[in-house]
Amino acid sequence: MTPVIEVRFKGNRREYFTWPSQDSSPLRLETPVIVEVERGQDFGVVSAVGGIAEKKCERCGSCGGPESPAPRAIVRPATPEDRKTATLLRENEEEIRRTVRDRVRQHNLPMKVSDAEWQWDKRKLTIYFTAEQRVDFRALVRDLAGLFRTRIELRQIGARDEAKRLDGIGRCGRQLCISSWLPEGRPVSLSLAKAQGLSLNPVQISGPCGRLLCCLHYEHEFYVQQRKRFPKEGKTVQTAEGDGRVVSVDIFRERVTLRSDDGATRVVTLEQLRL
Repeated sequence: MTPVIEVRFKGNRREYFTWPSQDSSPLRLETPVIVEVERGQDFGVVSAVGGIAEKKCERCGSCGGPESPAPRAIVRPATPEDRKTATLLRENEEEIRRTVRDRVRQHNLPMKVSDAEWQWDKRKLTIYFTAEQRVDFRALVRDLAGLFRTRIELRQIGARDEAKRLDGIGRCGRQLCISSWLPEGRPVSLSLAKAQGLSLNPVQISGPCGRLLCCLHYEHEFYVQQRKRFPKEGKTVQTAEGDGRVVSVDIFRERVTLRSDDGATRVVTLEQLRL
């Protein structure tokens, strides 16, 4: 079986390729490589190998199905000259983004240009943008194709995808989950915040992208399982010191706040409730 390799491109974009290790030396993490793409070749860095890459590829679901094409191949490890070319392209992309932004203004289009990405062989230039609605950018594409003399792809992305590409620091002070380890940004609703006892003010529970925090979704199952161990708020429970109504629970410190009939409150541990 030909091993599957995960390759990371600019903007935390990840795709999967094959590498015939029986004919070549195995690839290591962070090895720059030249890969086969739809219309040419591109430059990326190995981000996962072995069983980890295979599991992530299966979870991705974009290939390997009965009607889906098999993963493309890694052509070869990148040479120092390849790396230099890639570096020069990355340096040029910010200038291109500014140029495209100016052309968007000239065409009076309601879109925000987020990023630009050259394919390593310069056969394609991808422009990423966000917009509140569908945008007719056909005239803009013709304009850009004449300006840059290459195939132009304008790709509309959502706010979470934009945060994934541009990266940043979250409210927790750490790198954004969506750009570091989270495979995809799923929709998050206020009901998840309510179930976790958090503020329902969207401003207080939103990330830099302006959408509700991704952690509200992937942490939800933890809160659901933990709360099953505690009595519900408002329920009357028996303790060694008498009955009390549950006012609040602290699932992290495993404490329960009770209020007795005379209005006095006290804090007991979960273990004390079970005695």
